[in-house]
Parts: sequence; structure tokens; C-alpha cells
Amino acid sequence: MLGISPLGWIHTLGSLPALPLALSMLWHHRRIDPRSTAGKAYFVFMLVGAITVFPLAHSGMSTGIAAVTLLMLLVGFGVRIRPTASRAALYVETVALSLTVFLLLLPAVGETLRRLPPSNPIATTLDSPILRVANLALLSGLIIGLIVQVSTLRRSRVPVP
Repeated sequence: MLGISPLGWIHTLGSLPALPLALSMLWHHRRIDPRSTAGKAYFVFMLVGAITVFPLAHSGMSTGIAAVTLLMLLVGFGVRIRPTASRAALYVETVALSLTVFLLLLPAVGETLRRLPPSNPIATTLDSPILRVANLALLSGLIIGLIVQVSTLRRSRVPVP
């Protein structure tokens, strides 16, 4: 179905729950909170999604996105582990984890537009105008989201461990 291999289904279904978890945290907390239950679940689902890209990838771009996603995920979840973490670590955590959401959405939107509907996909190539517009919208959302998050952090007193 939809030309997806069994490992592709593991990748898709394994990473899919990360999106509603991220959106919920972004809506309620204005950031992804790695110490919350939802944040820990987000980490697991993103890890499954990013790791399973490597055997599936058909291009260097896919592998690159997966590698950067893993790096940002590890930075975001690890930056405040140190007991001497500063308030700046909270900003690094927030930006890094927001980038993981963007890096999840970028290929997900592209794959969806190039596969659906199965008989006549909306986008036929990576250069399709509709896909370019979608990618620009995602980038705009990332930039606006980061501005809102940083502004919210500046006004708040989120504790640093």
C-alpha cells in the first residue's frame, strides 16, 4: 500500500506519534519540555523515526536530515543534564527541539504530497511548485515559532536545574 516497505511502515508509524506530542507541548507550554512524560515519549518516537531513516534513505539529503535531527534531539535532551547548566541552556534546548519538529515535518510533508492521492499525487517531483510553497510555509512557521518561543522564555522564569 502506497509503495511503503515493512521497514517504511515501522519508520512512519514509529515516528508519527511524535507530531501530536510536539504540537500539544508547543500549544500548552510554548516549547517541548524534555522532562515531561510527553517530552520523554517524543524523544522515543523521534529516535525511532530518525534511526530508521538510515536503511530507508534513497538520497544523501534524507540521511543528512536524519543525522541533523538526531544531533538536535541529543543536544535538546542533553544540554540541561549538567547540574551547572545555565539559563542559556534552556534556550539551546528550546531551539534544538523546535528544529527537530521542523526536520520531522519537512520530509513528512514532502512524502505526503508526493504519495497522495495514490492515483494522482499532488506533487510529482521535489521541485514541484506546491512542494516549494509547503516548504516555505514550514520554514516561515519555524522562524515565527522560534521568535515566539524565545520571547516567551525571556518573559518567563522557567527554572533551570
